Amino acid sequence: MNELAITAFDETALRALVVNEAALLDERRFDDWLALFAEDGRYWVPLLGRLQTDPHSHNSLAYEDKLLLQLRIERLKDPRAHSQHPRSHCQHVLQSPAVEAIAADTATLRTPFLYIEARGEQQLMLAGSYQHTLVRTAEGLRIRQKRVDLLEAGRALPAVQLFI
Repeated sequence: MNELAITAFDETALRALVVNEAALLDERRFDDWLALFAEDGRYWVPLLGRLQTDPHSHNSLAYEDKLLLQLRIERLKDPRAHSQHPRSHCQHVLQSPAVEAIAADTATLRTPFLYIEARGEQQLMLAGSYQHTLVRTAEGLRIRQKRVDLLEAGRALPAVQLFI
């Protein structure tokens, strides 16, 4: 890694952003979560998991920009949203985020996770790893891309209501 680039990012702050991002989702603080994304930010869940190299050459479970994420959040907050009766809750269990790469303007971290989503009497558990690409902006660190590589991503999944 480039020594100059390493000093440009505080690795503790990078890891803290990833942990905070999961906590915001667990607390259903979706607007605060969305504010962590850069204006060009993307949320990507590849259908093929780590085997998929880009979101355009193959279908994805999700590939959303900030506008689409905002629309999903508005649906989750709508009291008439049938899928939220009863309301969904989630819990993220993270391993320690590992810094994979640091460049002059971006940093990439990988974080293995367990995700549990509960709604009524039902629970769904997914495992995989996150890859966060973070960028420094005038507002501070922001997420340029959150990639969610699910374990056995190609298998049939029930509907996931919240954000993995």
